[in-house]
Amino acid sequence: WQLKIAQPGGGQAHSYPVSRKLGIVALLLFAAPLVGLPLWAAVTGSSTIALLEGVYRSGALVFGGGHVVLPLLQAAVVPSGIVSNADFLAGYGAAQAVPGPLFTFSAYLGAVAQGPLHGWVGGLALLATIFLPAFFMLIGALPFWEGLRHRAGIQTAMAGINAGVVGILVSALYDPVWTSAIHSKADFGLALLSFGLLTVGRVPPALVVLLAGLSGWVMAMGI
Repeated sequence: WQLKIAQPGGGQAHSYPVSRKLGIVALLLFAAPLVGLPLWAAVTGSSTIALLEGVYRSGALVFGGGHVVLPLLQAAVVPSGIVSNADFLAGYGAAQAVPGPLFTFSAYLGAVAQGPLHGWVGGLALLATIFLPAFFMLIGALPFWEGLRHRAGIQTAMAGINAGVVGILVSALYDPVWTSAIHSKADFGLALLSFGLLTVGRVPPALVVLLAGLSGWVMAMGI
C-alpha cells in the first residue's frame, strides 16, 4: 500500500489510500471467518474446516511476534491428531534454522497434516489462511489508525498487551518446547550449549541445528 507523508507546520501527517468504507468492509471480512468457521466446523463436523478455523484463528489473534503463534497452532493441530506432537516440534525446530517469519511454519503443518487437506495443496492453503487475517486487519485499521494511536487509552492498552506477550512467550518456551525436549541434565546442557553458540558464538542457526541433532543422536545411542 502506498504511504504518503506530509509535514505541515513541522508536524507529520500520514495519508493512506484506503477509504473508511473499504476499511469497514475489510474489518467485517476479518471478523466473519472468526465467527463463521467455528459454526461451520461444528455443524458439518469437517476436520478440514476445523483445521482452517484453527489456523485462521491463530493468525488473527497472535500479537507481538511469531513465536506467540506457536501454542495457538499446537492447540489447532496436535490434540485432534492432524499433526503429531513429534512432527510439530520437528517442524518448529527446522523453521528456526531458516530465515523468514514463523508464520510460514503453517505451510509445513499443512504439508504433513493427516486428512483430506495435506501435501503441497495443504501447505499452500494453510499458508494463505494464516496470513489472510493480517491483510484484512491492516486494510481495516489504516483509515482509523491516525485517530486512534494518539489516544491515551489505546497507548495504555498496547503497553499492556506487549507486557502480556512476554508471558505468552515464556509459556510457549516452557510448553511445548521445554516439556518435550528437556528430560535430563544432558538435554539441558545441550540446550544451554546450543543457546551459547547462537548468542555468544554467533554460529549460523543451520549449523547449530545440525550439531544439536547429531549430539542428540549420539546421546540417544549411548555412544
